[in-house]
Amino acid sequence: MKRILSCIPIVAFLAAPALASEPHLSPLRELTALGSTAPLPDLSGMHPKMAAPRTRVASTGGEGRRSGLLEAAMGDLVVVEDQDAPGDDFELKLPEDVLPDSDIPLTLNGKVEYFVSYFQTSGRKSFSRWLSRSERYIPMMREVLKKNGLPEDLVYLAMIESGFTPHAVSVASAVGPWQFISGTGKRYSLRIDSWIDERRDPLKSTVAAAMYLKELYAMFNNDWYLAAAGYNAGENKILRAINMYSTRDFWEISKGSYLKRETKEYVPKLLAAAIIAKEPARYGFADVAYLPPIEFDTAVIPSRTDLEVVAKLCDVDYRTIKELNPELRRWCTPPDYPGYEIKIPRGKKKAFEEAYAKVPEDQRFVERIVYSRYRVKKKETLESIASRYGTTPEALAEVNKLKAGAKVRGRTILVPVAMATAERDGAEKQAKASAAKAESSKEFTKYYTVKRGDTLASLAKRFNVSSHILAAWNNLKEKVALRPGKRIIIARYVEKKGEMVPVAGSGERG
Repeated sequence: MKRILSCIPIVAFLAAPALASEPHLSPLRELTALGSTAPLPDLSGMHPKMAAPRTRVASTGGEGRRSGLLEAAMGDLVVVEDQDAPGDDFELKLPEDVLPDSDIPLTLNGKVEYFVSYFQTSGRKSFSRWLSRSERYIPMMREVLKKNGLPEDLVYLAMIESGFTPHAVSVASAVGPWQFISGTGKRYSLRIDSWIDERRDPLKSTVAAAMYLKELYAMFNNDWYLAAAGYNAGENKILRAINMYSTRDFWEISKGSYLKRETKEYVPKLLAAAIIAKEPARYGFADVAYLPPIEFDTAVIPSRTDLEVVAKLCDVDYRTIKELNPELRRWCTPPDYPGYEIKIPRGKKKAFEEAYAKVPEDQRFVERIVYSRYRVKKKETLESIASRYGTTPEALAEVNKLKAGAKVRGRTILVPVAMATAERDGAEKQAKASAAKAESSKEFTKYYTVKRGDTLASLAKRFNVSSHILAAWNNLKEKVALRPGKRIIIARYVEKKGEMVPVAGSGERG
């Protein structure tokens, strides 16, 4: 006896509860596992955008079976059944136009669908911001990836890492659009010190990311899912997982408990971001206002130069130069970086170079000394602080009326800081104004994803901040139950003199 399937859009099976336990499998493959006697899922509430326009269901009849096929079109579903084939033997195939074209393999399964839905709902506001910033950096990043022989759609890795924010800082102290930790950044020749952090340079960090991704791809036998997981967790972590589970299938590995949740969700999140970003209007993001692509020329700076001088010679404001050079941690180019290439607005290079050549070297930068208050962290000494700020332990001891070997942990001391100033008159009033400028800085927020069992009190203790402040930061009541999966603010920092300093109420991360 033939079995007859109801005339329904095939995507309805994606919502069936019986499939949730195997999200790594193709949802259409999972239908086969249900068997012919499985009840049909409830279709109420199905999102219309998720319905496939036409799906073909074909039998897997083997050799020797009669070739006579009965084909009947029933609404959006076409059923093809071999008369002699077993009734449970169905193979379901996705239509070719379900996923956008991509040079990385795209998969649509339960985990990917979860993040597609999340970005359309709870994460919609953030994803809209990511899309808005995307066109500012994607053209340049695609060009770098292409020159390195890599898929251009790897740009969406930067999207889920930082939302294309050069100043992004993670809880693990990863920095920049590609979220490099210090060790990995230096491994790929990114300079990181108190004057410059090239992890924030969209161009140089993309070159470093391309080198790293190329190595990961080769290491994991040309598997982009494992390479992406290795980018998130570290290659050694993924290599150990492969050995532990005796498989190179990312979806199989992610079933186990060895990988952290963040890594298990990393690949699905990447695929979901790529699927939506390549066809934003299809997924409800038709009204995004995109920022224009970043365009610039580069000019060689032979010696340390104030950014105010650069801005003046380019006939633009200071902020424009600072935004084009997010890697610069202070208000001038580095003092020991001969041949530093500064980015200036496109079309300004010739005029800038001609004007810059006329500025005497001693007028390109004037060093001023101001004193800033600094709270000494654990394990820091006068010697280590002096080394960081380009002074001597004796000078610090003299300014703060301390003995040279005094213990300073937890104390607030005065530190002489050399910095660029907007004016050149040397007046005391201007020096104080410059010191105030050094103190004012952009605030960075660190987030934490709530896990089962977390409470406001336990997180407050863990991150060394009061539950009252945590509640205020996140607009929560102090006694409210926290929902697993919710991202909450656990610390706020400001960048001062090239260092991340907790704002009032924030402690050091525990």
